[in-house]
Amino acid sequence: METTSLCRVLSYTKLPGSGLCNSDVRFLSSVPRGRHLACFSRHSSNGFSGLSKTLVISNSCSKTQNHAVLKGPFLSGDIIQKRILNSQANWSVGVCTLGENVESHHAHATEEKIGVLLLNLGGPETLQDVQPFLYNLFADPDIIRLPRLFKFLQRPLAKLISVLRAPKSKEGYAAIGGGSPLRRLTDEQANAIRMALEAKNVKANVYVGMRYWYPFTEEAIEQIKRDRITKLVVLPLYPQFSISTTGSSVRVLHDIFREDAYLSRLPVSVILSWYQRQGYISSMADLIKEELEKFAKPEEVMIFFSAHGVPVSYVEDAGDPYKDQMEECIYLIMQELKARGIANDHTLAYQSRVGPVQWLKPYTDEVLVELGQKGVKSLLAVPISFVSEHIETLEEIDMEYKHLALESGIENWGRVPALGCTSSFITDLADAIVEALPSAKALSASREVTEEPEYDPVRYLVKLFFGSILAFFLLLTPRVVHAFRNHVF
Repeated sequence: METTSLCRVLSYTKLPGSGLCNSDVRFLSSVPRGRHLACFSRHSSNGFSGLSKTLVISNSCSKTQNHAVLKGPFLSGDIIQKRILNSQANWSVGVCTLGENVESHHAHATEEKIGVLLLNLGGPETLQDVQPFLYNLFADPDIIRLPRLFKFLQRPLAKLISVLRAPKSKEGYAAIGGGSPLRRLTDEQANAIRMALEAKNVKANVYVGMRYWYPFTEEAIEQIKRDRITKLVVLPLYPQFSISTTGSSVRVLHDIFREDAYLSRLPVSVILSWYQRQGYISSMADLIKEELEKFAKPEEVMIFFSAHGVPVSYVEDAGDPYKDQMEECIYLIMQELKARGIANDHTLAYQSRVGPVQWLKPYTDEVLVELGQKGVKSLLAVPISFVSEHIETLEEIDMEYKHLALESGIENWGRVPALGCTSSFITDLADAIVEALPSAKALSASREVTEEPEYDPVRYLVKLFFGSILAFFLLLTPRVVHAFRNHVF
C-alpha cells in the first residue's frame, strides 16, 4: 500500500485541537461559485486561526454548473441541493464578490513580480530516502493526532513507525523503479503552468513546495523571498480540500509567514479547492472517454472511481469536507460524460487505509471483490484524487488492485492515467491562478500572541509520569512493538 500519502493517518484520538474547526471547514467547502475573496473566522485556538482578517482564500469554482441542480448516485438531488443552499445561507456574511474597488493585476503588470507556489506531498527519490521521508510524514501532527497530554511523544512515535514501516514501503518503491516520480512530474507541471501563464500574458515564477520531502515548502518560500516576489498565488495540487492535505500545507505556510516581516506583508491568495472547475471536469471526462474506447464493449464497462481515503473521524469529528467534495466531483464528471452520450454504471471506493481506525467506506479492495462476485467483467479504474502518477497509482492500483480484480473474476481491466500535463488541465489551472490574483491580500504584520496557560506543577508531573509509561510501552517493550507491527502495519 501507498506510504507517501498525507492521508495515511494513524489516529489515536478524536482529533482534538483540529487545525480547522467545523465552522471553518464548512466555510471553506461552501464558497459559492465565481471569484470571491473571504477571510477565515477565528473559531479555533490554533492551526488556521491566525489567518483570520488577513489571508485571502479562493475557492476556485468558475465555469461550472449551478449548485442548485446537483443530484447524483451517492446523495439524492434534494439532499445535495439543501446542503449547498444551506451552506451558502450560513456563510453569506463575510464572503463578497470582487467589486470595482479591486484593481486588476494587469494595471500594474510592470510593477509586480508574480509568484505561483504549487504545493504537493513529495516522495522519496531513492530507497535510502524512504525511512526519513516516512519520519517526516508521521511527525506531522495533522497525520498522527495525539492527545495534548502526549504531544511530546510525536517525534519518538514517528521514529518508531518509520523504522517499522520502511521495509514494506521500500518494496513498493522498488517495484516502481526505486523511488517516487512525484518531484519530476510536479516540476513538469510547474513548467507547463508557467508557459500557459505566459500565453495569457502573465509572467510568473512558478515554485514547487513539497510537504514531506525535497524541495520542502520552506525551501520554496526562501526562494520566493530571494526573488522578491510581490504577489503570490498558492495552488495545492489536491483537487478536493482535506484538512490533512491542503489544510496541513496551508498551516505550514501560515506558521512561516506570521514569523517573517517580509512574508507577512506579501499579498497572498490561496486556492483551497478546484474540483468543481469545468476545465478539470472536462479533462477528466476526456481521459475516461479515451480509455473506455479501448474496450471491446465500452458500454459494458464499470467506471470505478478510487479516491484516497481519510479516517472517518476527520469527517465526523473535524468537519472535513473531503467526502462531500469527492461525491460532488464524481457527480459532475458523470454529468459531463452523460452530456457526451456515455451512461456507464459507476461507483466510488476509498483506497490506502492503514491502522486500526475506521476509514471512509466502501474500501477499494472489498468493492473489487464484490464486483467480481456480481459478475462485472470489464472495469475502468479512475484515480480521482491524484493529478500525478505516484506509488498509489503505479503500485497500489496498477499492481495490487489489478491483481485482486483479475483474481476476483474481472476479465478486462483498464486504468485512466493521472492528468499530469494534459493541455486542457494545465490551461484551466492557469486560468484559476489568473482569477485568484486580484484577491491577493497581505498578511498582517502584527502578531497576536496567545496567552500561555498558567504553569501547574502537579499537572506537569502527572503528564510526565503517564507519558513516560506510554513511551516505555511504545518504544521499549518487544511484545508491544511486535503487536504494533502485526496489527497496524
